[in-house]
Amino acid sequence: MHEQLAERTVYLYTRIYMNIKFTLLFFVALLPKLFFGQDEEKLNELICKETYQYQSGNRLSAINFVASDDINFDLKYYRFQWKVDPNHDSISGSATSYFKSNISNLKTLHYSLSTQLTVDSVNYHGNNITFSQTGSYDLTITLPGTLPANIIDSVSISYHGVPPSNGFGTFTIFNHNNIPVLWTLSEPFGSQDWWPCKNGLTDKIDSIDVYITTPSRYTAATNGVLKEQYTVDTFTTYHWKHTYAIAPYLIGIAVTNYDVYSDTVHLSNGVVMPMTNYVYPESTDARPGTHDLVGVLEFYDSLFINYGFYKEKYGNAQFSWGGGMEHQTMSFVTNFNWSLLVHELGHQWFGDLVTCGSWEDIWLNEGFATFLEGLTHEHFHSQSEWMGWKTANRNSATFPTSGSVKVNDTTNVNRIFDGDLSYAKGAFILHMLRWKLGDTVLFRGLRNYLNDYKYGFARTPQLIAELQAASGVDLAEYFRDWYEGQGYPSYKIIWQQTADSILSIQINQTTSHPSVSFYEMPLPIEIKANGVDTIIRVEHTVNGQVFTFHLPYLVNEIVFDPDIRILSKNDTVRMGTIIGVRNNIADVDIRLFPNPVSSILTLTTSGNFYAESSWKIFNDLGDEMLSGIEKPGSTQINVAALPAGVYFFKYTRKNSEAIRSFVKL
Repeated sequence: MHEQLAERTVYLYTRIYMNIKFTLLFFVALLPKLFFGQDEEKLNELICKETYQYQSGNRLSAINFVASDDINFDLKYYRFQWKVDPNHDSISGSATSYFKSNISNLKTLHYSLSTQLTVDSVNYHGNNITFSQTGSYDLTITLPGTLPANIIDSVSISYHGVPPSNGFGTFTIFNHNNIPVLWTLSEPFGSQDWWPCKNGLTDKIDSIDVYITTPSRYTAATNGVLKEQYTVDTFTTYHWKHTYAIAPYLIGIAVTNYDVYSDTVHLSNGVVMPMTNYVYPESTDARPGTHDLVGVLEFYDSLFINYGFYKEKYGNAQFSWGGGMEHQTMSFVTNFNWSLLVHELGHQWFGDLVTCGSWEDIWLNEGFATFLEGLTHEHFHSQSEWMGWKTANRNSATFPTSGSVKVNDTTNVNRIFDGDLSYAKGAFILHMLRWKLGDTVLFRGLRNYLNDYKYGFARTPQLIAELQAASGVDLAEYFRDWYEGQGYPSYKIIWQQTADSILSIQINQTTSHPSVSFYEMPLPIEIKANGVDTIIRVEHTVNGQVFTFHLPYLVNEIVFDPDIRILSKNDTVRMGTIIGVRNNIADVDIRLFPNPVSSILTLTTSGNFYAESSWKIFNDLGDEMLSGIEKPGSTQINVAALPAGVYFFKYTRKNSEAIRSFVKL
């Protein structure tokens, strides 16, 4: 009871943490540490990462985003020329995009840009051309003629104004130590609030140049490498270049009085690369944090595939928010906490190098980055910290009894970035695959996934195909249960050992949501005896399954899942009497239907009818609930009065028995 109360309290603090106003953020951030420990604090920090400024139930209209993802042209290159000042929440400049026509008669271009920003002109081949701004975000550009397919052309859009304050604060002015700081954060839909884009997950820009002009007392950080900087009067322009394909939401800028320093990273391909950090002068925790992160980058690089942007850099830029954002080659972080840094770094592989092809599949970004954070605790830290990560994420993933990892509403930002589902449960999908497939197979499949889809987009079916090819295992049911299905299992385990030392273990399972009737999983069972501790792996494929072991010693205790490999909750293990065996009437076909059942359960059997055949129904604790005798033809059994749950049907014929299970709705 106390454990459940504490777990619920952690969850409630997490929800508060995600939905509070910015002014209360850092006060509330202390609560998990004060009351529930460091591991829950780390988890809460990451859960709030992309969600805290959204009020519960906040929804955005999907049409604004789908309509602007124009498939008639393919973006190849952008040149951004922006003038900004951290003292003012406005932007002015131009965005020049090069594109390739995908159709034979391209006449109009649809970009997404807030109509709160004023488009001054659209220039095409040196001439201003017709455009219109309608609705909230539609910018339609009409070309003077039609373009044939596969022709590369360009337009330059000049604009200015105050970007709207939506979602994550998109384009934000804040301060640190009484110094102004400007930063952007565009995930998932915010790019359209401050630059003209195709605001979807179908078209990466092949390369970008970014020119940021700002008062000379400030420094500007963004994607790629700094090519040059020059000063005119009291303004300095920073020219950054990024030559890798990038999704629109992964472009970000940050401007303030940064201190800049670099650490050195040695990659497995022999490349020596800088980790360049832009930090507030007052941040004394920066250097130790980024120094430790070098080893993590080298670890990811060797575990998966080479860091995908090795010709440029990896970096961190500090900003005044509640977590972090994985801008490509330059993560924005609020502090230099281990969990935050390694999470955002993990996105450079899962989220940036390979980007989810729909917000429905955001777990391919967030679940993976959370999983990678766990791997760093296992690899670099103590066993207790590794167990703490598993415990915290299991508690989060099993707090809601419903909800799938597959996002069912991609216009609801809270739903996309649900910490329990997209982060914690998504991470456990991968964590359990380590147990199911083994490390060698899993990581081979993940490396193949990264290699085959790098610099592009991928969906969950593509990941499944890669893992199946690497393992030779059909994973369709696994992902139906854990990715599409809702909830989690609870296991009730009964064990007994007879005088001849035969150990029998019966495993019963209930599920928290009817979308999954049964989870087929390999389960770890620890057998404890005097001087002997052994973990066995059993393939749990049907409810009520009994596993028998011949042991040369007496068992003292049975422990279920001691190393937290399985996502489950409210599990119990007890010594008791196992009711019969699962099936020892090999020549009789015994059927129960419907299953699940709400009122009338029908029994049919093959072969001759025997008047002495009888049946009993037991609950999952072994208590007899109903009994009767078989009737000719079929037997109708009224189970309407039974509470909802899993039951075991024991059928007896001529001193032989069979056990079947059914679910009462």
